[in-house]
Amino acid sequence: MKRTNIDEMICKQEGIAEVTREALNKIQLAKLNAVLKREKEREGFYRNLPEKLENLDALKTFPFTTESELAKNSGRMLLCSQGEVQRVISEQTSGTTGAGKRVFYTERDCEHTIELFMAGLGEFIYPGSTTMVAMPFSGPFSLGELIAEAIRRIGAKPLLTGTGRTYGELKTILEKEQPDTYVGMPVALLSMLRMCGKGSIKRALVSGDACPETVMNAIEKILETQLWPHYGSREMGLGGAICCAAHDGMHMRENHCIMEIIDEKGNVLPDGEWGELVITTIGMEAQPLIRYRTGDCTRIIPGRCICGSEVKRLDFVKRISQPGTIREMDDVLFQIPELVDYSVRITEDKKEITALLTSDKGMESLRNVLTDGYHISELQKSRMERYSLIFCKTRDTLLYRIIWTTTTGIICMLHHLTSQGKNTGLSIRTVRYF
Repeated sequence: MKRTNIDEMICKQEGIAEVTREALNKIQLAKLNAVLKREKEREGFYRNLPEKLENLDALKTFPFTTESELAKNSGRMLLCSQGEVQRVISEQTSGTTGAGKRVFYTERDCEHTIELFMAGLGEFIYPGSTTMVAMPFSGPFSLGELIAEAIRRIGAKPLLTGTGRTYGELKTILEKEQPDTYVGMPVALLSMLRMCGKGSIKRALVSGDACPETVMNAIEKILETQLWPHYGSREMGLGGAICCAAHDGMHMRENHCIMEIIDEKGNVLPDGEWGELVITTIGMEAQPLIRYRTGDCTRIIPGRCICGSEVKRLDFVKRISQPGTIREMDDVLFQIPELVDYSVRITEDKKEITALLTSDKGMESLRNVLTDGYHISELQKSRMERYSLIFCKTRDTLLYRIIWTTTTGIICMLHHLTSQGKNTGLSIRTVRYF
């Protein structure tokens, strides 16, 4: 089996002949000490930490950096001049009303991310192939553009599909451009496959969103091949771990990021145990973070990968959240083969679910799931009391709304049927939230 491309990438970036555990540890310690030195010299946010560590184990003694601290101190965490900043990503921190967190990137940071994307995409994208890039395009150095640039350097053609396309537009792209690979978020991919068919798509990389097992299994069944999951976040430069041909975890970008797994009390856990992912971004030039709590749950898979690489691997990653989240709903509702997509809207104390289905059979399946097999927070112990059926006509699409009254509120379902095989202009998932 071919060894993961991330080994070659690390060798090239670090000027070493072979990636070994000893070599990676030396690289991480040297880069960590370089970050600490820069913090002292520039009187950065972490200036009160020691300037040098003798070993990586000493990192465990450092305090954690939280999401709220990043939001409050984004500017103070910047270790380069404003003129060197090529990209800034701003995001409102959940649960706060103040300024959102800002993450800064230099041109070098973006270049290293492109090289990581080339390593990951190069596992299954080939020169001359065509790839749908269904990721956000928000200007130069955006996530979509960095992925597209990586595809171009491989010698393949990126289709700048972006997000928010209607199913009719996606169907047209599939028929006209005949892409063989797809890069995007998992639920959006499954929705497209169920609504438009797989067309010429043979392989897919999913990232940017936690991928519930139900969704992953459904996609792999349609494509008849394994997915290539990748992991990344804004705080680690948009790319953090990539899948290899073994499909047994995601190889971490260890020359760029030190990753730890901690328990609820903040204790570092050994490889193999599940907990919260903590990152120290030693390779970030603009804004390195030290022991940043990601809020993601995963584990480091113990042992060497069967591809032969000694680079550590992350297992499946999901958000640490309360029961009743949208991911929990995804995991159960997408078991229904007829479900294309759904959205959730809060009205007063009620949750309205609008669902898009491909046949009448899906309506009955959805009813059975909600009443017999699924418990969503407030829906627990609820029972269906009545429902009514309302028909309406819009263009070439037949819609009807089913209103179910439960002891916890009203659940609204939007059912969809295409007429005479025509493409619909619907794009249901503009906003999904609780």
